[in-house]
Amino acid sequence: MHNGSPLLPGQRDFQYTYGQAYDIARRALAALGDIEDQCRRSGTSCLTEGPTKAIVLSYLNETYQISLPDAAIQRQGSRRPVPLRDKLLILHYFLRAKGSPLSHKLITYKELANGINYYPTFYKRAVKPVVDCFGDRPEALISAAERLGGRQVAYGDTAVTIDAFSRVSLTWVLWQGDSELSNEGSILFDNTIADYLPTEDIAVLCQTVAWTLVRLAKKEEPQGG
Repeated sequence: MHNGSPLLPGQRDFQYTYGQAYDIARRALAALGDIEDQCRRSGTSCLTEGPTKAIVLSYLNETYQISLPDAAIQRQGSRRPVPLRDKLLILHYFLRAKGSPLSHKLITYKELANGINYYPTFYKRAVKPVVDCFGDRPEALISAAERLGGRQVAYGDTAVTIDAFSRVSLTWVLWQGDSELSNEGSILFDNTIADYLPTEDIAVLCQTVAWTLVRLAKKEEPQGG
């Protein structure tokens, strides 16, 4: 989300960095000449009401609206504040979208630009939480993913695909261990994902979804007492 090393939440200055990046993205949106064309590229829609315009898009199974020209972002039908991290992901997705059709050829994070160098941190923050939470109860992963509009798919022992944006899908794959091997997991992407988000944004998106899945699963756990 910036020019330099990938940044994930948890770094000390991420709020400041996100704020700067968000301001840059807002200016880029304001300078965009053809909003309708970029809507076509990103699979979003342009809503016009009198003199005002807004971009409408789906993000993690919720509908968001980007007001123009100020780039204010809100959930439709909700007053819940949108985290700065999510606002930035939404703007970056819209601005970067090239309109590439899905290839249905899947790749891992290691195959993205600079992904192999950052993979250990990516695994720790985006893959391991899902493996730890769902490795021994894969049915809970399916249930949590469905609450995000996801669906079960046929990879590994258990896998789910979640459409983060209309043209960005994330597939979590789990392999259950045994007495000798630990549970393991991975995340797969269509190989066009870099036409919609840069490598560091993909890491942030995956971490965001991973911890959302964990939180959803914990809410479904029976309460003791």
